Formats: sequence, structure tokens, C-alpha cells
Amino acid sequence: MAGEGSRLSRRAVLLAAGGVLAGCSSPRSTAGVTDLRLATGPAGAVYRRIGGALAAHISEQVPGTTVVTVPSGASTDNIQMLRAGEVHLGLTSLDALITADGSAPRGLSAICRLYDSHLHLVVMAGSKIEKFRDLQGKRISLGARDSGTEFTSLRLLRLGRVETDSRYLSQAESAAALRDGAIDAMFSLTGVPTPAITELAQRHAIRLIPMDAQADGLFTAFPGPYAPAMIPATAYTGVPATRTVAVPNVLLARDDLPAGLVYAITDTIFTHTRTITSASRDEAEAVPEAWQINVRTGIATASAPLHPGAAAWFRERKR
Repeated sequence: MAGEGSRLSRRAVLLAAGGVLAGCSSPRSTAGVTDLRLATGPAGAVYRRIGGALAAHISEQVPGTTVVTVPSGASTDNIQMLRAGEVHLGLTSLDALITADGSAPRGLSAICRLYDSHLHLVVMAGSKIEKFRDLQGKRISLGARDSGTEFTSLRLLRLGRVETDSRYLSQAESAAALRDGAIDAMFSLTGVPTPAITELAQRHAIRLIPMDAQADGLFTAFPGPYAPAMIPATAYTGVPATRTVAVPNVLLARDDLPAGLVYAITDTIFTHTRTITSASRDEAEAVPEAWQINVRTGIATASAPLHPGAAAWFRERKR
């Protein structure tokens, strides 16, 4: 591998320059610059932060490529935009990507696994909600429409046969509504810590509801994308360690992106990981999830196939 501070490897540059489209759609190019669009997430979400960091990093490290971010509802919304050809790259949680038969939508493939999200169930400290079953009939934010939070929390509620007065709010909106008493609890499937919950916990006492039994239920009912996990006591002010469920997040690409270009993107993500997290002290604090990016777990995209360009990069690393 090239050194952390170096530009993209010569091989990756040549492959990016010589990439051939596999389909009829292509990135828009102007004056020799390839313009890519990366779907991220809503305000207050880790997707917005890490998507911006990746876009800036790829634009800087892959010659002739510029990546701009596109705000969205998150996972499901990003998948829809990718399939419609509105964006070239997008972030998604693995459970929202994999269909009931264990396959991924046609036309899309994974570049890599990035980091794992943890499902948060947040209430104010004085709430009467003590356990998952107490959500019955309560006003609950399930996240933004078409988000990974909506997908996973609805799946969890159906498994537990819990009916709620459901609201669909972004993470920032959910935190504000919880603070103001407009809702009783909020779900958030996101990295740890996440900005909206961090800011809420810094100003008001909150609690996280344990979901260890629910994690086991998801793991049994839908093998593959779920794993039991722990939100550490260091994550949020005054909140003890809490058991929950984790879901991997992947960076997706349309299948018709040139293999050479995707090879170059994969190469720069893993060769220059430290520059994503620590180009400056503030940036390292802003994108802590990027510390999870590594070659060993990056290839673990379950039944979601790797894009040929990404697969070629990982193959070379095994030699």
C-alpha cells in the first residue's frame, strides 16, 4: 500500500483513466472532470457527516474526479435514487439493502463496508417508559421517511407486536420533539455517538432503553445483517452502557460505474483512511465512525455483491 500521506497509487490512476462503462449510464464529465453525486442523509445524521468527509476525500485524492453530496432521507431513499440514476454513489444500512430472499437490488453493488450503526431508543430521563413493551400506544419517532431508522424500527415493532402512534422525523427533528414533549421516544439507527443525541444529552438528562431481547429476535428472524451490540457509557453524557443491535453500513455504487473508477475510489478510501479521520483535530472529532473503516471488515458486505472494481482491489490485497 502507498503511504498515508501520498496521492492515489499509479495503478489506481491508470485504471481510473482506462475504465470502461458496463452499461448505458455514465457519470457526467465536463472538461475532463468526472462529476459524481453521493447520496447521504438528513440533518443531524452521521450519514451527512461521513458522506461529506468521503466526498471531499475522494475529490482530493482521485485525479479528475469531483464528488458532491446529495441530502436525503437516508438508506431507503438513497437506494431509490441510485436505482433511478439520480446519484452514482450512496450510503445504506445493510438490512435496508438486502431483500427478503437474501439478495440485493439489481443494478447496485457494494464498494465496501464502512462502519456499524447502533439502534438507539431514546427517552427523557423522567419518562415512564422503562422497557421496549412500554412503547405500546406511545408517540414515537421512527426516523425520517425512507431512512434506515424507519426500516429497522418498523421491523422491530412488528416482531414485538407493538403498536405505536408513529411519527416520521429526522434525527434533529426527533431530538427537538423529544425535548419539547411532542413525542415520548425516538428511534435512531446511527453511528455512535450521533450529533443530534449528543447535543440533546449535553443539555438535558436522557435515557437509552435496552434492546438486548429485541436484538436476539432480529438476529434469529433475519440472519445476516444484525448483531447484538453495546452503546458504551462513554458515548453520551450521563447515560450508562446499553445493550442494543448493530447494523453494518455500506457504500454503494451503480453497477454501470467504470470498474477502474470504482477501483480508484476503493483504493483511496483504504489507503488514506487516516486522512478522512484526522486531517485536523476538529475533523477527527466530527467523524469518529470513520475510525472503523479497515480492510479486514471492508470486504464483509454479506450477500450484497462487490462492484467489479472494488472486488479487484480486495483481490490484490490478498496476494
